[in-house]
Amino acid sequence: MSIEAGTLEDSLGRSGPTQQFLTFSLSDEVFAMDIRTVREIIQHANMTVVPLMPDFVRGVINLRGAVVPVIDLQSRFGRDNSRMGKKTCIVIFDASNQGEKQELGLMVDAVSEVIDIADHNVEPPPTFGTSIAREFLRGMGKVEGDFIPIIDTDKALSLDEMASIVERHNR
Repeated sequence: MSIEAGTLEDSLGRSGPTQQFLTFSLSDEVFAMDIRTVREIIQHANMTVVPLMPDFVRGVINLRGAVVPVIDLQSRFGRDNSRMGKKTCIVIFDASNQGEKQELGLMVDAVSEVIDIADHNVEPPPTFGTSIAREFLRGMGKVEGDFIPIIDTDKALSLDEMASIVERHNR
C-alpha cells in the first residue's frame, strides 16, 4: 500500500490529485485523518492513569519503551468518554508541537480502512450542523455520495492547546 498522494478518477471522468485517509468510527459516526501522520494501529492496551489530567487524556502506554499519551477522541470532542469494546484500538500518530513531532495515541472505537479522496472532493467544513467543533475539521470528504468529516489533527489535537487545558484543569 502506497501512502503517497496519487490521482483518482471520479464518476464524471475527472481525475486529479488525491490524498489517502485512515477512516475510523466513534460511536455511529465515521471520521477520517491524513494517513501520512499515522505510524501504526495497535489493539487497546493497558494504560497507566496519570493523576490530575482532563477526561480526554485516558492515560499513557508503554510503546517499545516510549511513554505515549493516549487521547480519547470522543471525549476530546466534548462527548462522554469512549467505552471499551472488542474493536477499540489506538492509532499512534505524529502530532506537531512547535515544529517538533511527538507520538500520541488516539483511542477510537474501530478502524475501518484507508481510502483515497480526490482533492476536488474535499469541501470546507460547514459553518454549522456538525457534531464537533468546526475548527477541529480540515474538511468534508465526499465518498460515494456521503460526506466524511476529515479531522485536522494539528488543531483538534494541538499539543499546546491540550497542555493549556491541563494547566487550567489543575488550578
